[in-house]
Amino acid sequence: MNNNIGFTGSRDGMTKEQKQKFTTLVKSLKIKNFHHGDCIGSDEEAHNIINDITKNKKNHIHIVIHPPKYKKYRAYCKGDMSVKPDDYLTRNRDIVNSVEILIATPTGIEKLRSGTWSTIRYAKRNNKIIYIILPSGKIKMENIK
Repeated sequence: MNNNIGFTGSRDGMTKEQKQKFTTLVKSLKIKNFHHGDCIGSDEEAHNIINDITKNKKNHIHIVIHPPKYKKYRAYCKGDMSVKPDDYLTRNRDIVNSVEILIATPTGIEKLRSGTWSTIRYAKRNNKIIYIILPSGKIKMENIK
C-alpha cells in the first residue's frame, strides 16, 4: 500500500522538468498522506503542486509538515498537520520513517554533505521505495519490488 508519501528536495527548488515529472508521478499514485520538510525551494513547490492537484477534488491529500527547528530556510507552509520542529537530520529521518515511498528531487548526482542525498541514502537503508527525479526529469527508481 502506498498511501504515505514523503518528499525531499533542494532549497534551490526544482527544475521545470522535475516539476512536470513530480506532478505526473503524484497524480499516478494513490496518496493519502504527503510528508515534507517545510523548507523554501523544493518542499514549498511540492506542497503547492499537491494543493493544486487536490483543489476541488473529493480525494483530499492530507499534508503533514515536518518543519525544521532552524527558521532561516523554513517556508511556513500550511498543512493539515504539523509535527514538532526538529533538526534537519532528525526531521528527514522522521519523514522517511513515516512513509512507504520517498520522492526526491536532488540538484544533481549523489554527493556527501547534501540533506537530500542523505535522506535518499537513509531511505535506501530502510528499504523504502524511492523515486529520484533528476534535474533532466529522468526518474531513477530504487527498491521497487
